[in-house]
Amino acid sequence: MLRAEALLVGLTTPLLATILLATILLATKALGNRMLRKAGGNWVEGDSFFDRESELEALTERAKEGTHTLLTAQRRMGKTSLVRELLRRLDNEKAFETVFVDLEAANTPADAIAEIAFQAKTAQGAWRRIGQLFKNVLPKETEVGGRLAGAELRVKLRAGVDAGNWRHTGDQIFNALASNGHMVVALDELPLLVNRLLKGDDYTITPERWRAADEFLSWLRKNGQEHRGKISLILSGSISLEPILQQAGLSAHMNVFSPFDLKPWDEKTASECLGALARTYGLDLSQEVRQEMCKRLRCQIPHHVQRFFDVLHAHLRGDERAASLEDVAHVYESNMLGVRGQIMEPYNERLRMVLGSKRYRIAHNLLTDAAVAGGLLKEDAIARHRQLQAAETNSISIDDMLHVLEHDGYLEKHNGGYRFVSGLLEDWWRTRYGAARAFASPGATSAPDSKP
Repeated sequence: MLRAEALLVGLTTPLLATILLATILLATKALGNRMLRKAGGNWVEGDSFFDRESELEALTERAKEGTHTLLTAQRRMGKTSLVRELLRRLDNEKAFETVFVDLEAANTPADAIAEIAFQAKTAQGAWRRIGQLFKNVLPKETEVGGRLAGAELRVKLRAGVDAGNWRHTGDQIFNALASNGHMVVALDELPLLVNRLLKGDDYTITPERWRAADEFLSWLRKNGQEHRGKISLILSGSISLEPILQQAGLSAHMNVFSPFDLKPWDEKTASECLGALARTYGLDLSQEVRQEMCKRLRCQIPHHVQRFFDVLHAHLRGDERAASLEDVAHVYESNMLGVRGQIMEPYNERLRMVLGSKRYRIAHNLLTDAAVAGGLLKEDAIARHRQLQAAETNSISIDDMLHVLEHDGYLEKHNGGYRFVSGLLEDWWRTRYGAARAFASPGATSAPDSKP
């Protein structure tokens, strides 16, 4: 309202001031009555995108300044949705061209280069130059018009990149993108690619794998530096890049990227999201019920907030009564924590993916100890784990494991120890693994067998 009041200062008549103030109040009321549809997928944009206006403003400013950004956050915070919405809005402004590249399926640098080339087809000026790079594998009409179907074009481009030419081809693609003016290029799931390069299928960092990851990151860093001001890079992913690089001693490659930490919603925003969903689907969701939902989640991760609404709505479908606290408790216990919900299993899977078998078992035991102890990992429990590791050959640092768990949003420091950040993750972990731990001796290995 301060901005609104400032606008009134220059008005000379009470009538104009009254009209403007009434317009602003109507707009504010409309925002309070906003409708919102369920996400229904892995990411959302446009009318399905909720809040994050301050983050979008900050990232837009970074893009305009040419800043390279490393987007960090714990899982399901909406990083991909935020980046997609940012690019959509920048496209609408017509001041930038944008390219979004999903590297989830990439296993090699050549895969990544081919996928960047494929996604660059949306940037017409750059695509004409990129087509010339692949003229030996593309039909002539594709060089200028891009008439191949998506899958066929992707295959053709991949055939033009190999282990011997990916660096040079990648450099030429970045040169083509930079020639278009100011581009914003988002590389999603880059951490997954780096993790695969470093560890392979057996989660072991070998000298050869280290050199492959170092070469790829050096290439990316070089192009980021050379094209600063013409290309703004945004890196993001479903696992965090920093712990992976720290394990390998490759963190210096990220010094050209400015971190941007995406925080959870506050309770007010989460409650407003629940209210907007309820209005759209005709669900009577009182303030008390919304507060109880937020209380159980504790950490208002956007995906968890919307998933909680989804299961509550399904539970009450066809029922005209208002949602009750008992309904909240029922769907939380039976669905959010139940074997059919599986909403939190990716947290477990991604942890195994980042750490590998041995480190995963240690992290798993730390989390399970915290879960069965009321969500708190106290100093005496941490000391027991240190003693167990000290007795082993090639022991793993418990402090390093705690750093990874803290960095990735599983735990946070609390009263000299650690506690779960998310109430939902704490309850799910206790439900999933707590029973087995209750019968194990202190410090015993209770993690499930994990593939190497």
